[in-house]
Amino acid sequence: MPRARALAHAVLGEWAVDQDVLHTAELLLSELVTNALRAHAPSGRQVGVRIARSTAEGLLRLQVSDESPGRPEVRTPGDDETSGRGLLLVEALAHRWGVEEHEAGTGKTVWAELKAPDLVAEPAEREIAAAMVRPNHLVRVWGEWRTVVSTRNEQHDGQDGHDPILILNLDEGPPLRVQATEPLTVRHREEDAADV
Repeated sequence: MPRARALAHAVLGEWAVDQDVLHTAELLLSELVTNALRAHAPSGRQVGVRIARSTAEGLLRLQVSDESPGRPEVRTPGDDETSGRGLLLVEALAHRWGVEEHEAGTGKTVWAELKAPDLVAEPAEREIAAAMVRPNHLVRVWGEWRTVVSTRNEQHDGQDGHDPILILNLDEGPPLRVQATEPLTVRHREEDAADV
């Protein structure tokens, strides 16, 4: 659960989502993950989390996938019951929500969408400091676009010994060694989404 909340906070913060929407998204994601973890599933089950945005529609989409059979249903628990209100909360806070069965026949994805009218599209290309480059960014190097597979820091043995160096491992070609403050041209993949 903390990992899903941390993902939501990091991704939505990077997307400059309004604080009210961010808190609602964290709450909805927490409820969806809790339901997935409580579902009856095969041992060694996996729960997947995905957060996506549609700037054209001004929507955030939160998805939680699990391997358990059956569909979750909204129920009205009695006053004495201490659980069973998660989907009531999802239904009340989400713009819309639903369930998609996995085509392979095992498991499902429960999703909820939130209106986020303040979502803005990022420019197709932008310059950022090398230290801000993350895996899956597309970086323009050697006249071509390369996907960053991983990054790591290295201490540079320059005159002052304090110049931070970043090593970018790319999908093709040798690793790129750059100063952390060097500007690089990057672009995001077509779909803006993050997975855990």
